[in-house]
Amino acid sequence: MTGDDIRGTFLKFFESRDHRVVRSSSLVPANDPTLLFTNAGMNQFKDVFLGLEQRDYKRATSCQKCVRAGGKHNDLENVGFTNRHHTFFEMLGNFSFGDYFRKDAIAFAWELITGQHWFAIPKDKIYVTIFKGENGVPRDVEAGKAWLAQGVPAERIFEFGAKENFWAMGDTGPCGPCSEIHYDMGPAVSDQGHGVGGTKECEFGCECGRYVEIWNLVFMQFNRLPAAAGEAQGKLIPLPRPSVDTGAGLERLAAVLQGKISNFDTDLFMPLIREAEKHVPAKYGRDTKLDPSFRIVADHSRATTFLIADGVIPSNEGRGYVLRKIMRRGMRHARLLGPEKPFFTDMIVAVRDLMGGAYPELLGEAGAHVLKVVAEEEKRFARTIAVGLKEFQTSLEQIEEYMRVVEDPDPELPEGIEYKERRKFYPGDWAFKLYDTYGLPRDFIEDAVRDARLQFDQGGFEAAMEEQRTRAKASWKGTSKAVANPAYAKLAETFRTEPDFYFGTATSDCRIEAIVTKEGPVNEIRKGQEAEVVLDRTSIYAESGGQVADVGGFYDDSGSLHLADVRGAYYPVAGLVAHRIVAKDDLQVGDRVATVADAGRRAHNMRNHTATHLMNAALRNILGTHVKQAGSLVAPDHLRFDFSHFAAIDSSELADIEQQVNEEILKNLELRTDIMNIDDALASGALAFFGDKYPESNVRVVTIADAALPRGFYSKELCGGTHVGRTGEIGMFKIMGEQSVAAGVRRIEAISGDRALADYQRALTVLRSAAGMLNSTEDGILDAIERQLETTKQLEKQLEALKRQSAGSLADGLIEGAKEVKGVRVVAAQVPGYDRAALRQLVDALRQKLGSGVVVLASAEDGKVALITGVTKDLIPKLHAGKIIQDLAKIVGGSGGGKPDLAEAGGKDTSAIETALSNVYSILDRSL
Repeated sequence: MTGDDIRGTFLKFFESRDHRVVRSSSLVPANDPTLLFTNAGMNQFKDVFLGLEQRDYKRATSCQKCVRAGGKHNDLENVGFTNRHHTFFEMLGNFSFGDYFRKDAIAFAWELITGQHWFAIPKDKIYVTIFKGENGVPRDVEAGKAWLAQGVPAERIFEFGAKENFWAMGDTGPCGPCSEIHYDMGPAVSDQGHGVGGTKECEFGCECGRYVEIWNLVFMQFNRLPAAAGEAQGKLIPLPRPSVDTGAGLERLAAVLQGKISNFDTDLFMPLIREAEKHVPAKYGRDTKLDPSFRIVADHSRATTFLIADGVIPSNEGRGYVLRKIMRRGMRHARLLGPEKPFFTDMIVAVRDLMGGAYPELLGEAGAHVLKVVAEEEKRFARTIAVGLKEFQTSLEQIEEYMRVVEDPDPELPEGIEYKERRKFYPGDWAFKLYDTYGLPRDFIEDAVRDARLQFDQGGFEAAMEEQRTRAKASWKGTSKAVANPAYAKLAETFRTEPDFYFGTATSDCRIEAIVTKEGPVNEIRKGQEAEVVLDRTSIYAESGGQVADVGGFYDDSGSLHLADVRGAYYPVAGLVAHRIVAKDDLQVGDRVATVADAGRRAHNMRNHTATHLMNAALRNILGTHVKQAGSLVAPDHLRFDFSHFAAIDSSELADIEQQVNEEILKNLELRTDIMNIDDALASGALAFFGDKYPESNVRVVTIADAALPRGFYSKELCGGTHVGRTGEIGMFKIMGEQSVAAGVRRIEAISGDRALADYQRALTVLRSAAGMLNSTEDGILDAIERQLETTKQLEKQLEALKRQSAGSLADGLIEGAKEVKGVRVVAAQVPGYDRAALRQLVDALRQKLGSGVVVLASAEDGKVALITGVTKDLIPKLHAGKIIQDLAKIVGGSGGGKPDLAEAGGKDTSAIETALSNVYSILDRSL
């Protein structure tokens, strides 16, 4: 079976058993701060398992894109050197949300992997594991019985503890025993694992690689509570609806079903390895020392393609940092294969051709964007390598210079360099910087260090690598996600709040379904109490999709009696709206109320939300369709829109975006909202965005129609927000600023409606005032400013010339006052009114005039001390400017340092300048 066959067969099997086939979610997790990347099939169902979301199906199956290359789950360093580690992989899975449990999950798995019409894996090649019981949790008796019922011999059922067979979503939350299915790869793999002469008859549990886990069945039946004081772990309580979460790696299944020992020898990777062979003299399997590099190039090109397609951009932080690390590791190993020119970008084309059928998001304009990003990064990496080689050479020269000048067996060398038994070492942290930052291969660095007759600091390198791993983990600790409040979770099983806010700002006869306070659910509250209230329907918009919540009130149906202030609303679980209220009268479950939202505030939100859609369309039209939403805020006073783009937007592009949005507003286009199946919505051209989760059944599609365009619309998006009826209701739109918020992510803030009008009027007032000050008209103000700037430049030039003349005269005067210390001429003086740059110039002038000597100058500016010391080159073997400045800095309450010939320091105590300068002579006397 091909990889495509296996993927299709798995999904078909479970679809025929009443499972909903759910498309893979993005590699960038939606609304989940706990994850760096999507790393398991259950990630997109996490809120369902936690009780935060209800779906219209109880069974699901999927083939999920996953990446494990950062944060808690990081396989990066193993990739290429083992048969089964990958950065990007596909996880097949089936899920039950309170429907079937152990017995059926095990029966399904056994039928699929051994059934003659399915995978038909020989039963005598299968071993299974169950939880043996540990930490107060009993043995998984039911799983053992279920496997026996399928005909698995007792001697092939093994029991392990919590480390191997108990799975948890996090430190708290859903968890439970798991049962793993393993495949016996045969004695050949055992030989490889044990080395030449190793035993072929190793038993199950041996870690030689012979017995490979191919499927893990997790039975989530507990919820772990937060640990109380003095407890190592929180208590386990049964979940009201036990669930099933399974995961089978497509790559491992392909190896088994295609009879391959290594995943990399399957049809999921070999076409990519063959593509790499086209660009290099080496051959996979022939030049075995280079095989890991072939595997790394194939694997990393897959991860690169999918991550960029899902909106990640290479950078120096967060997800972008991990992507860049993957890309540069792939590019470095591509270079090790000996190509005539870089070819990693060509690998992306091969990935697209191989996997575009299963993942259409890799094709079309999105695919072109991926290629552009990778090509630019490959050029950047080539430049970085060149800089790294130069940096390495400079560091060698620096070490040799110090070894030549300093004969002391324990000299003060740059940080990281030290004498070890009088041998010369190349610092490990320097080597790691060349490896990690500049991409130089470690073996290349080690060879070059040996060629320079230096010792390679192995321990220092390893310590720096471990420090970097620690930093990488700390940069993405994530947070835990709490299980839904049981009161809301129970209510959500049978109930939904009807969203009347799409039809107006007021609705009557709404029934109070639940009241929840800090103490939990209650039947009633008194006047003045704060609580959260769930209604059967509401006109109060709950915060979601970037749009802030409405505020307003509860009234009696006549509108005359004010029952509560509504300070906001949110979704505690999907489909339920909880109103944050302060009671103005007694309220109880079952009461009927009217909800009224602040109509003015809602109107501002609607204008800004529709303006956001217009701007998103304009961005894609002007910058390119690679633009993807990365976050947004729709508030009454402004809108904010974050999006993927690899460069700053220049002023002309911003002007074009603003102009296009205002043109669409002037057209007064009609907005239309349709409810449709998500597949039909996406097929119709509607856009869905990162950070938003959409139901698998019906979604709201907001279309800004424009019959004049070939597609019949200007904008079409999946959206649950509130909008104006026609674009003309927005009035006008104005961009207030554009900036970077992360590598590869830009942010635009804008205003609309009356706020935009007010800002235009303010700007016009300022323009007219400025024109008056410059004796100019409004149209001629730019010319007037240019004339003013030119005049200022001329005056600055004249001032600089006067300063230079003054510095020359001052230098002559200071030299006349020079003193001698053991034959060395010394100038030490305070120079009022000179900043650091001017002091530096004066030090250079004095050193030239002295020919041989030491200069120490000080000044005070804005209550701070500036000190600069200069030593002429002939005195460097005897005197070090950095050491001199360190002693002086202490006197003025500061610190400093620098090179042997020039050093600087700062301080806080301006009253100590005179004392510091008087100490110069005694410091030099000791040094000489």
